Amino acid sequence: MKGFGFLSFGHYGSGRGPGDPDARQSLRDAVEIAEGADELGVNGAYFRVHHYARQSASPMPLLSAIAARTRNIEVGTGVIDMR
Repeated sequence: MKGFGFLSFGHYGSGRGPGDPDARQSLRDAVEIAEGADELGVNGAYFRVHHYARQSASPMPLLSAIAARTRNIEVGTGVIDMR
């Protein structure tokens, strides 16, 4: 296999219900998932960006944090939805 990556939708909610992460936790989870994927040999981490929903709306800080904490994984946006 030459390449294997994942696409994350980065959903979060109000952080009030069980299993309902807030934006901060969603970003932390994304970095941890990318770190684990990098350790496993996954070579692509892509994030969906949606400007009008409870998802990652500004990808550059997240992508920068992942790039700073991984060695081999390529990061980028998979879909930019600007309805």
